[in-house]
Amino acid sequence: MNKAAIRSLAPIEIARIKDALGIEKERIATFEEFKDFFSKASNLFIPDFMNITMNFQADNTLHWEFEKNQCFAYKGMKRIGVIDQYRCGVIYRLECWFDNLGLEYTVMPQTDRCLMLTDGNCFGDIRFLL
Repeated sequence: MNKAAIRSLAPIEIARIKDALGIEKERIATFEEFKDFFSKASNLFIPDFMNITMNFQADNTLHWEFEKNQCFAYKGMKRIGVIDQYRCGVIYRLECWFDNLGLEYTVMPQTDRCLMLTDGNCFGDIRFLL
């Protein structure tokens, strides 16, 4: 899926997530509200085959980490021979969700390229400015 498609689907996905979770609030105002929302949403939309662990290790920070060489997107792109051209869509999808929720955040490290390819691992932090 290309990044334009990911971005265009984010409002639909967020609306469906909110509907499925029974959330009527327009805006997430605190990090505690975000943690509650994301914990429930990730149970619905982030399946085990993705091989990713996400947790809240520090104040206002969501940490992600894929099992070494086990990111489903990395494996798929490598299998079809385009890993050198792949731009991470997994973390980008989350960023699009957060943008759609009106959240301010920073991502470290940036995930323009596949971190599994460039660093051998894929992990990082998303710090929210709530």
